[in-house]
Amino acid sequence: MRMSIFGRPFRGRQLSFAPHLLPPLVVFCCQEAFLHSRHQTSDLAITFLPSVITLVGTAQFSCHWLHDLVKMAPTTSDKTISNSIYTSPTPPLQDVTNQTLDPERGASSSKKELINFLRGWPSPSLLSSSILQAASTALLSDPSLFVPALQYGPDPGYQPLREELAVWLEKQYSTSTKSEEICITGGASQGLACVLASFTDPSYTQTVWASAPCYYLACPIFEDAGFGPGRIKAVPEDQQGGIDIDLLDTLLQKHEAQHHQPTHKGAERKNAGPYRKHYRHVVYLVSTCSNPSGTTMTLEKRNRLVKVARRHDVLVVSDDVYDFLQWPILPASPSSDLGPLLPRLSDIDLSLGPSEPATSSGKWFGNVISNGSFSKLLGPGLRTGWVHGTPDFVMGLSQTGATRSGGAGSQFAAALLAEVMKAGELEKHLQETVRPGLRRRHELIMETIKQELGELGVTVAAQDGDRFGGYFVWLTLPGGLDARVVAQKARQEEELIVAEGEMFEVRGDEEGAKFRGNIRLSFSWEEEHKITEGVRRLGRVLRGLSGETR
Repeated sequence: MRMSIFGRPFRGRQLSFAPHLLPPLVVFCCQEAFLHSRHQTSDLAITFLPSVITLVGTAQFSCHWLHDLVKMAPTTSDKTISNSIYTSPTPPLQDVTNQTLDPERGASSSKKELINFLRGWPSPSLLSSSILQAASTALLSDPSLFVPALQYGPDPGYQPLREELAVWLEKQYSTSTKSEEICITGGASQGLACVLASFTDPSYTQTVWASAPCYYLACPIFEDAGFGPGRIKAVPEDQQGGIDIDLLDTLLQKHEAQHHQPTHKGAERKNAGPYRKHYRHVVYLVSTCSNPSGTTMTLEKRNRLVKVARRHDVLVVSDDVYDFLQWPILPASPSSDLGPLLPRLSDIDLSLGPSEPATSSGKWFGNVISNGSFSKLLGPGLRTGWVHGTPDFVMGLSQTGATRSGGAGSQFAAALLAEVMKAGELEKHLQETVRPGLRRRHELIMETIKQELGELGVTVAAQDGDRFGGYFVWLTLPGGLDARVVAQKARQEEELIVAEGEMFEVRGDEEGAKFRGNIRLSFSWEEEHKITEGVRRLGRVLRGLSGETR
C-alpha cells in the first residue's frame, strides 16, 4: 500500500497527483479530518489541521481558503486542539527514546526545577525556524519545486539534495564526493535499518561487532534485523580512543576459524538479487565524537580499520552524525572554524579502490559506509539523512523493499533541505549558531566539572588533540561508586537526570565491556545556567554518597 488518507487507500506506485489537484487535495483532507472528528473516529483529525494551515499559509494560498477551513472545525474540538497543539506544555519526563523513565526512581518533593543531562537532543535555542520558513516559502511558491517535492521521490533520493550534499561534503572533508555516492534516507536510524535489511542475512552474516561503550539505541535495530542474543559482540575502545583495532582483528580471526559454515545450518538464504551482497560481519561505531565517550579515532586507526574490514568481508557502519559539530578546545582560538575534517572511513575505503575479490561479481560494494543525518544540524524532526558509499552500494541500498514501494524517505523534507543548502543557510547556521552554542556549553560544563567534581576524584574521558565536538562528556566515578546508585539518588534528591554507564553496554554481551562506574552527561539540551546548576547538584550527590560535606 502506497498511501491511505483516513481509511481510503491509494494503491500502486503509478498513482501521482497532478499539480492542479494539490490545492483541492488539501481541502479534501481537511474535510475528511473534520468529518471524522465529529464522529470521533480518528485522532488524526485533531492533529491534521495545524499542518494544513502551515502548508496553505506558507504556500501563500488565498486567505479565504484558510478562513473557510477554520470555520469547518467542530466547536467541540476547539479546546482539545488548543490544548494539544497550539499550546506548548513542558514535555513529559522522557529520555531520547520517548519512553518514560523508570518510575521507581521517584520524584523529589522539592520545588527544584528538573535538569535533564540524559536527553541527547539539540536545545531549542540551537534550532532555526526562520531558515526552514524561508525555504518552505521558496519551495511551496514554485510549482516546479513543490510538485516533485510532494510526489513520490526517486529511489536514491531527491537529486538536487544529493548534488548539494556532494558539493558541501567535498568542501567539509577536502575529498572528492559525487552525488552517485549518496543515498538519501529517513535519518541515521532508518538508514541503519535499511542497510541491515539489504546487506545482511542472519543465516549468513556471522556477527555484529559494536564499539563499546555503544550508542544504546543501535542494539534494538540490530535485533530487529535478526541479530539476537549472542549475535552482537562488544569490542572495547582502547586508550587511543575509538574501537580497539588489534582486538577486533584477533576476534574476527578466531571467529572465522571456528565458524566456517553459515550461522544457521539448513536455513534458507535471503536473495540478495543483482544489486546487493551480504557481508560476513558488521562493525558498528561512531568514529568521530563518539556517543557516549566523545572520543575520535585517529587517521592511523581509520586506515587500519578499513584494511581489517577488507580482509574479513566486513561492512563497517560509521555513524557520522557529529562530524560537523566540532570546535577548537584551545583557549587562544576564538574561531569555531577548524579547516578540513578528518576523512571519513568511507573516504578511505573509496580512495583505495576495489580489490580483485571485491569486484568478482562485476560490482564493487566497498567495505565502509558513512551514515549521516541532518538531525543534529537543523533538527531531528526533519527525519532526513544520507548514506555515503560506493555507487554500487548506493544503488543496492536504494532497492530496499520499503524504498522501492514508497520512494526515498522524507521526500518533502529533502526538497526543503535542498533549498536551505542552495541558499548557503546550513553552513551559516552551523558557523553562527550551532557550533558556538555547543562550544559555550562544553566549556561551561568542563569548567564546572573541574570546580565541583575534580576534588572528588571524578575524571573525564581524555580530550586529546586540538578539537572536541558532539553532545556528550563521559565521566568515570571514583572509589568504585555504582553509577546506578548515583543516577537514582540524583533523580530522587536533586531533580537531576543522568545516564548511567550500564545503558551503554552492548545488549547481550554486557560482560564484554562493563561501564557501571561511568556516567554520560549531555550538554546539548539544557540552557547554560542549568548546566552549571546540574553539575553542582551532581557534586552534592557524590559528596553525600562519600560522606563528605561542603
